[in-house]
Amino acid sequence: MYPEIPLCLSILFVVGGLYLVAKSADIFIDSAGTVATALGVNPFVIGMVVIGFGTSAPELCVSALSGLAGHSDVSLGNAYGSCSFNIALILGLAAMIRPITVSKPSMAIIASAVLVLITLFSCLLVGCGNGFSRADGLLELGVFAVLLPLYCWFDRKVVKGEGGKVRGERGKMKGEGLGKVCVWLVVGLAGLVGSSHVLVWGAVDMARAMGVSELLIGLTIIAAGTSLPELASAVVSARKGEHEFVLGNIIGSNLFNTLAVVGLAGAISPFKDTSPYILTRDLPTLVLLSLSIAVFGINLRNIRQPGRIGRVKGCIWLVAFAVYLGVMLYQECR
Repeated sequence: MYPEIPLCLSILFVVGGLYLVAKSADIFIDSAGTVATALGVNPFVIGMVVIGFGTSAPELCVSALSGLAGHSDVSLGNAYGSCSFNIALILGLAAMIRPITVSKPSMAIIASAVLVLITLFSCLLVGCGNGFSRADGLLELGVFAVLLPLYCWFDRKVVKGEGGKVRGERGKMKGEGLGKVCVWLVVGLAGLVGSSHVLVWGAVDMARAMGVSELLIGLTIIAAGTSLPELASAVVSARKGEHEFVLGNIIGSNLFNTLAVVGLAGAISPFKDTSPYILTRDLPTLVLLSLSIAVFGINLRNIRQPGRIGRVKGCIWLVAFAVYLGVMLYQECR
C-alpha cells in the first residue's frame, strides 16, 4: 500500500510520526475531557474512560491503520509490544523512582488473573485457524464490552479508597468556548489518523530497508513510542506517590490494548499471515509479565496485608525486559 521511500525519509517519518501521534493524542484527550465536562458527564467516567483509556488512543489508531494497510505484524506487534512495555519497563521504572505500595493485594491478584486470562484467550484465537479472522476481532470486542463496566466498577472501589480522586486527571482547555473545543477535538482526531499513517508508512519502509521484520519494528520502536502517554502518566503518579494510579493505568491500558485495539484492527481487516513468534514468544512473555503483577504485588508473609513492589522487583522487571529485547533481536535479526 505504501510506496518505497529512502531510509533517511523512513526514519524521519517514524520520529516525526511518533511526535505527532503523541501531540495529537494530548489534544484529543484534553478536548474530549472538556467536552464531556460541558455535557455533564460523570467526573469518574471522564477520568477512567476518556482519559484513562484515552492514553491508548495512539495504539488504537496505529494498529487499526496498519491492519487496514495489510501489515498485520506491525498491528499486533504494536498492541502486544505496548503491553509488555507497560509492565516490564514502565512499572519497573515507576518502582525504581518510588516503591509502589499495593494497598489492596486482592485487587492486584484479580487484575493480574484477568490479564493472564485475556492473553491466553488471545493465544487461542491467534493459534487456531489461519491467522486472526474478523469474527475473532468481533469476539474480542464483545469480551471487552463485557469487561469494561466490570473494570470501571473495580477501579472505582480503588478510587473511593484513595479519597475520591479522579485517576489520570490532565489539563483541560479552560476558558475556551465549547465550539472551539469541538474544533480541537476534530483536529486531534484527524492528527491521530494522519500521523498514524505517516508512522506506519515509515516503519514498514524502515523494516524493508534494514532487512528486519515488521514485527520487530512494531514490538520495539512503535510499541515504545505509542506507550509514551502511559510512561508520562506513570512517572508523574510515581513521583506523587499515587501508587494505585500507577497500577490502575497500566492494567487498564493493557486490557484496552489486548482486547479493543487488536479486536478493532482485526474486525476492520483480518490478519492472515502473522509471525509465528507472536504465539511462541511474545504472548507467552506477556502471560508471565501479567502474572508477575500478582506475584510482586502481594505480601508473601501475610497475603491480607498491603504488598510492596520495591526497587529490587522493579529492577527484575527491567532486567526481564532487557532479556526479552535481546532474545527478540537475536531471533529477528539472525
